[in-house]
Amino acid sequence: MANQGEQTEKWIEKYTDLQRIKSAPDRDDEIDYQISIAKAQLEALGIPTENLDRKKK
Repeated sequence: MANQGEQTEKWIEKYTDLQRIKSAPDRDDEIDYQISIAKAQLEALGIPTENLDRKKK
């Protein structure tokens, strides 16, 4: 389990990521970029992401 410092750092990162999305000239492009970063980080930790992807209906 993450300690308080690690949790604080993670939430600061999430907040700044959301701020980047909000102010991006092309939000869809920024969202795709943020998703690719998160996917790479999860896969580096050995966590598969295919079951996390939303399926379009």
